[in-house]
Amino acid sequence: MIEKITAEQTAQMEVYRDKWIDIGLSCEPMNFEAAKSAMVKAYEIAGLSAPTQFYAVASPTAAIELIQKLDSSLSSVDIFNEFIYGCHEASWLSYYEYFKDVCGVQDCAKLDGLTEYAKNAGWASVYEDVVVIQDRPEHILFDDQGRVHSETDAAIKYRDGTGVYMWHGVRVPAEWITNKSVLSAKTALTWGNIEQRRAACEIVGWAQVLRELDAKTIDVDDDPMIGTLVEVTIPDVGREKFLKVICGTGREFALPVPPDMTTALGANAWTYDLDGDTLRKLEVRT
Repeated sequence: MIEKITAEQTAQMEVYRDKWIDIGLSCEPMNFEAAKSAMVKAYEIAGLSAPTQFYAVASPTAAIELIQKLDSSLSSVDIFNEFIYGCHEASWLSYYEYFKDVCGVQDCAKLDGLTEYAKNAGWASVYEDVVVIQDRPEHILFDDQGRVHSETDAAIKYRDGTGVYMWHGVRVPAEWITNKSVLSAKTALTWGNIEQRRAACEIVGWAQVLRELDAKTIDVDDDPMIGTLVEVTIPDVGREKFLKVICGTGREFALPVPPDMTTALGANAWTYDLDGDTLRKLEVRT
């Protein structure tokens, strides 16, 4: 049992952190043979017979398609929920490798197979005698604040062209990025998920949103973080009020507010369930 770690051991935490961040974000093509060997080791450590069938695929989408060919009774949801995440298990595998290598905790060696696999490939589907090994992404793109993001392509893209589309850390429909013309002001402002709604408005552009909807300004507060209360006519919906506000990150977005709001301060206070005087006194809001 470890009761205390030394200064030298503490210094190694940063080394392992950086090492595993690189593993988790690696876009190098997978090493299929090394990944196979690692998976055999993982099975053996678990006391299981080693699988005899290994398949290499380019992406999670390709893995689902292959597995459904092997067993048509499996739904894509079932298959996806049973993935193990390989290199994307870095956040916790790093912890155990550190304690094994640096602190000598040999029980952590039980994870050696998974640790080696994470260093050589992406996600995987594991069954009694079949393992489907997935390649790493071709690229992972970020904004200047480290959030997964791309304005022109899949932010996480695989070598078969499939991927995940993200706008400043928010997952969005692919067509919002690949065919921005599908987004209208009405779609943006009435989208059900509030984070995706904000992303949609940013993609369309707030100037365009307000221009398309001929927004009428009701009240402008001197504090841009309190915002501007506007009213718009949304097709098939009617007159609605929104608070246009700048958040703590400096990004502009809009929130729907009740129709009886008459000031930007009152509308902003409503979003916090506060009265206007209390909100005005707050020094920090999130």
